[in-house]
Amino acid sequence: MSNLTKDILIAALFLVGITGFISGEFIISSAIFAAAAIASNIKTNNSDKKADHLTWG
Repeated sequence: MSNLTKDILIAALFLVGITGFISGEFIISSAIFAAAAIASNIKTNNSDKKADHLTWG
């Protein structure tokens, strides 16, 4: 998956989460915000990896 595709996915999840929050679906919007946060962290951690070296934190 390219960086542009990942950015579009994260932005879409965030916008859907905001829409769900405004419409009153708090549990669903919380789950969508969590998915966006996890996807963003996975994207960030993958770009920080060096060859054969895993960084934590």
